[in-house]
Amino acid sequence: MSPARKRKRKQQRRSRENRLLPLIAVLAIAILFLLYLRQEQPDGRRLPWDTPQPTAVVRIEFPSDRYPKTAQHIKKAIAKGESAVCTIDRKGAEENRSLSLRGIPTKKGYDRDEWPMAMCAEGGSGADIAYVPPADNRGAGSWIQNRLDDYPDGTAVEFVIP
Repeated sequence: MSPARKRKRKQQRRSRENRLLPLIAVLAIAILFLLYLRQEQPDGRRLPWDTPQPTAVVRIEFPSDRYPKTAQHIKKAIAKGESAVCTIDRKGAEENRSLSLRGIPTKKGYDRDEWPMAMCAEGGSGADIAYVPPADNRGAGSWIQNRLDDYPDGTAVEFVIP
């Protein structure tokens, strides 16, 4: 093969490689971007296509055998007219807690349990407050948080207390 022909082939090969490099770079960036989108966001949000959308009302049976004092409080509060439905509003929880517990003194050896919960749009000022042993109240709160974790704000959840 002549040196001129070898040079021409070498130039053609480089030309092909030069066209492939940008394509490979774009594909690598696209893959990294898709992997980024699949992860949970830094503020705990999930992406819209990974999150169940609100339905009419999600019904959840509260484990009254595991958290009897909290269950008893929820049942009494609902019987007194508080809502059995909680519309999830995590962003409003801190303000709701402040409003619902305002003027309610702490009591040694007890937590102040609120119904509707602070994370509910229905919570806040006027919520029913009861003194509940910490283990019962915090266990119930953890159980509820784990159950509602996959639902976005705006989801209406009805708590059924057996």
